[in-house]
Amino acid sequence: MLLVNARAGVSKIHGIGLIAREFIPSGTCVWRFQPGFDLMLSEDQLQSLSAPAQQQVRHYAFYDSEKRVYVLSGDDDRFTNHSDEPNTQNVYTGEDFEQSACRDIQAGEELTWNYRGWVSHDFLNAPER
Repeated sequence: MLLVNARAGVSKIHGIGLIAREFIPSGTCVWRFQPGFDLMLSEDQLQSLSAPAQQQVRHYAFYDSEKRVYVLSGDDDRFTNHSDEPNTQNVYTGEDFEQSACRDIQAGEELTWNYRGWVSHDFLNAPER
């Protein structure tokens, strides 16, 4: 669940992105998994969904290989785009993890994180869309 004022908007990186609507200081927790709002789906649960629903999950979720689940944000966080030089980072907090700003983020700036090791599809080798 997003913990800062940010929402989907036009991305300079790709299509739609997550845009900060306020100044976010370095170290601020911007997103935290919220049971009942965000989803964790096992491969079996994913396979029980319709084909279009599976495509949505695979596109917007990331895969936590340690827990062996797909994590799907229930809000606009799912529009966070990849960057090799992201302004947020994942931080494990024991059972779950959260996403924190790794530098100051200005209002109007797109929030990004490094997908490497997290995404469920091989987007880095996919052709440009």
